[in-house]
Amino acid sequence: MNTTEKKQQLATATFQSGYNCAQSVLSTFSINFGLERDALLKLASPFGSGIAKTQETCGAVTGALMAIGLKYGKGIDGTENDKQHSYELAKKLMAEFSRVHGCTNCKKLMDDLDMNNASDMAKIKELDLFNTHCLNYIQTAVKLTDEILENN
Repeated sequence: MNTTEKKQQLATATFQSGYNCAQSVLSTFSINFGLERDALLKLASPFGSGIAKTQETCGAVTGALMAIGLKYGKGIDGTENDKQHSYELAKKLMAEFSRVHGCTNCKKLMDDLDMNNASDMAKIKELDLFNTHCLNYIQTAVKLTDEILENN
């Protein structure tokens, strides 16, 4: 099993332990940055279900984008070029995720079902979409993030 597969396995286990997509993806990269996993779980907490359950940008994608920002983003001693580079890598990740899954919008990725609507949420659970869909999105986000962090 390679490093990416180990990270995918950890992200899956994290999600299945009750954390959201963003937490599951971002926390997997704690070792890359020498940061406490708990801090990354907390940081990504409000980004689940398409950012605060608004079903906008997929949580797996936002977790991936935060990881890209941690490595390539503009910090205190950073430059405008750092920020622009992080934007380009973010666009690359989002485009590839969209190529694989059709879009980055949580609601569309969840078969246009609304997590804030009781009957739609019951349908999501009945169809087991968190396991059949979200785990796939998490796997893709971890793979793409790992590739970007290793090759740029």
